[in-house]
Amino acid sequence: MKLRQSLAAGGAAVVFAGLLTFSPQPATAAPIQRTEAASKAKRPSFDVTEATIESIHKAFASHKLTCVDLVQSYIDRINAYDKPADGKLATNAIQTVNSTALTRAAELDAAYAKSSRLTGPLHCIPVLVKDQVETADMPTTYGSAIFKGFQSGRDATIITKLRAAGAVILAKTNMGEFASGYAGSAFGVCRNPYDLTRSPSSSSCGTGAGIAANYGAVGIAEDTGGSVRAPAGANNLVGLRPTTPLISRYGMIPATPTRDTLGPLTRTVKDAAIVTSVIAGYDPNDPLTAYSVGRMPADGKYQDHLSKDALKGKRIGVIRETMASDTDPTTPDYARVRAVVDKAYADLSALGATVIDPIVVPNLKTLMSAATDYRGETEEAINAYLKQLPHAPVSSFAQIANSPLVTPTRRAGLRSALGKTTNDPAYLKEMQAREKLRQTMLKVMADNHLDAIAYPVAYHEPPIIPDDILTNPNATNGVLTGTNRYLSPMIGFPALAVPAGFTSTNLPVGIDLLGRPFTEEMLFQVGYAYEQGTKHRKPPSTTPPLPTP
Repeated sequence: MKLRQSLAAGGAAVVFAGLLTFSPQPATAAPIQRTEAASKAKRPSFDVTEATIESIHKAFASHKLTCVDLVQSYIDRINAYDKPADGKLATNAIQTVNSTALTRAAELDAAYAKSSRLTGPLHCIPVLVKDQVETADMPTTYGSAIFKGFQSGRDATIITKLRAAGAVILAKTNMGEFASGYAGSAFGVCRNPYDLTRSPSSSSCGTGAGIAANYGAVGIAEDTGGSVRAPAGANNLVGLRPTTPLISRYGMIPATPTRDTLGPLTRTVKDAAIVTSVIAGYDPNDPLTAYSVGRMPADGKYQDHLSKDALKGKRIGVIRETMASDTDPTTPDYARVRAVVDKAYADLSALGATVIDPIVVPNLKTLMSAATDYRGETEEAINAYLKQLPHAPVSSFAQIANSPLVTPTRRAGLRSALGKTTNDPAYLKEMQAREKLRQTMLKVMADNHLDAIAYPVAYHEPPIIPDDILTNPNATNGVLTGTNRYLSPMIGFPALAVPAGFTSTNLPVGIDLLGRPFTEEMLFQVGYAYEQGTKHRKPPSTTPPLPTP
């Protein structure tokens, strides 16, 4: 049975009803080099550490900051902190700094000087973009040495929208090779800025570590199995996995089209809402987004109704059951995370929510286990994508999966998907389990009159990075993660990860807030009220403010 025939129809079914097909948009792009510290100008008095979209725009309005100064300040931070020096560990979050970023900044300064108006809601907001997403003016490597230096010559839809809103695409970020893990053959291992020996979590690791370390104002990540929210939880950030059809994936290499989506990674809920307002909506190049028509705020602005009192009257259910088979409640770090999470639920209640703790989801682990294997879509989807890239160094998924350039850890995972198709009986069983899980979650929410469901992003602290992660195919076996992030992608529902605080060992903990399809506006409101009532965001000590002039 073909994929588009095997998916259930109906209002609850929000997963993709056909493999994503990309339409070619050929363009040209000049070769670029990695940007070095380019400007000799003094650093402005404006401190970019923890800067928000609003604070940046206020600084422009008061003439305390220019776009060129802002962009250069972030480049200075990248140069100061991101790469290893003298044998010391570093975040290694940034793959390529955009060589045209300062030129773009100068153009925005000129436009602002002429009109005294912002060119858009993201005027001169420096954005870090996961290198899974195509950019016409920078290489797109997918984290792999196979594609090192490769330029597709086109912008993904999400990049087109960001540029139109006035953003500066500052850099492409390191990522787990072909969207898995936190290491790759192109640029090595990402590291957590809160503890450089530990994982920043999942394939959007560079965006997570980079935004946490203040290398950019906001970031773009990708979530197939949790790679927006897992880095949010591990790096004290806000991350939205939207309802699957809300944001276009055109110009992004797919992994599992019925689960793949893009979303913002930011330091505040309001910034995540603003970015979502820019990048959400229908795109004819990604037919799945047609589901979003009529299901967004009337004015398209998710940030307009944020309130510190938004939790009052909301009903939040709590899932206490662990969802991952490697969660170990007997470990000390589980106890440390649990203490933070318990406090988060108490805070939700103190801020006005009715917290139902716990709620019971019948057969949760059984259904999630049955819906876990999503390899059936990968080979067909990537082959279709590669056909749209005539100058790509490879032309098939098989060439990628068998390439000796790919790290052994990732190669093993890719090869396990070879020969799998959406016609396989196992794939049909998986899709049936996902639909059963979707219906079960909707029933639980209806029976308990819930607005959202809360659970920890992970029940363990970010694990220590194995020394042999780039060479040993079994390097991460037995490394506890205790992740709960798969629930949202399995059913296609939106989930917003927000900082919940730090363990007694000073490692970040995040909670997910899961809603019904297309309830992003409500999730932002709930997340904002929680954020403002708790103030858990704080920058890592490994990347402090640079000296002022």
